[in-house]
Amino acid sequence: VQLQASGGGLVQAGGSLRLSCAASGSIYSISDMGWYRRAQGKQRELVATVSSRGTTTYADSVKGRFTISRDNAKNTVYLQMNSLKPEDTAVYYCNADLRQSIVGRTLNYWGQGTQVTVSS
Repeated sequence: VQLQASGGGLVQAGGSLRLSCAASGSIYSISDMGWYRRAQGKQRELVATVSSRGTTTYADSVKGRFTISRDNAKNTVYLQMNSLKPEDTAVYYCNADLRQSIVGRTLNYWGQGTQVTVSS
């Protein structure tokens, strides 16, 4: 199983970016998917999650600016980031809880990370 994240880049404050993360490989089902980020010198923090039924959660710092969504048919999770601020600068990682078979356990997987840099 592989989680491939894309969509990061350099943007000015107030701009927008859309991150994507596609899960591939032998996948039976995916439950929760999410995005985390780690800014330089700081610990990794939760940004947003979305359940298989579409229930979402957000960090207070991104509420009203970021939107998480998923396409279950494509095993893909998205993060639409609007009104970006310099403090959003970080490496963003996607995450998924998934099962590889009907009898398999639910395991947690991480993507490789994509850099988001917001200039002031």
